[in-house]
Amino acid sequence: MSAAPALRVQLHATDPVRRQGLVAMLHAAGHNVVDDTPDVALCDIGERSVESEAPAVVLTQAGVVPGNPAGVLPSDATSEQLDLALRAVAAGLLVRAPTTSAERGFAPLAEDLPLLTPREREILGLVGKGMSNKAAARYLGISVHTVKFHLEALFTKLGATSRAEAVAKGLVGGVIEL
Repeated sequence: MSAAPALRVQLHATDPVRRQGLVAMLHAAGHNVVDDTPDVALCDIGERSVESEAPAVVLTQAGVVPGNPAGVLPSDATSEQLDLALRAVAAGLLVRAPTTSAERGFAPLAEDLPLLTPREREILGLVGKGMSNKAAARYLGISVHTVKFHLEALFTKLGATSRAEAVAKGLVGGVIEL
């Protein structure tokens, strides 16, 4: 079995001591800290938002993180959790630390929502804004059949029988924002 490849990680941390600790954790996991062309960004910023071209993992104690990053972990995440989250986000997955519905401010139903792909989230957001399949396809530069395929997958994952129900479940679960 070969070792997983190193990631190029752009680190955003305001506290110098915390930054030094995160750099050590990243190096121990075999990752490289870079300033440009990252595979993924790691943001230890609390409640502030940082813009990055790369998908981001945010370390925070706050329940809600602005900007809807690809990954959210508690500030006290272990080095193994951090490594796995960075690799998952770099691979295009979404990562959320387990929390209770009360911490998130959502109904208990939100805990049962499955993980959606970034494209599924994107299409669900467009449907929530009232776009038709044809308009969403044109906006995303994909075929109408591909939009329908993603919607069918969304309906199955969310247990929804209509577009409105899928959007409602996505909003309640914090999957999309309008």
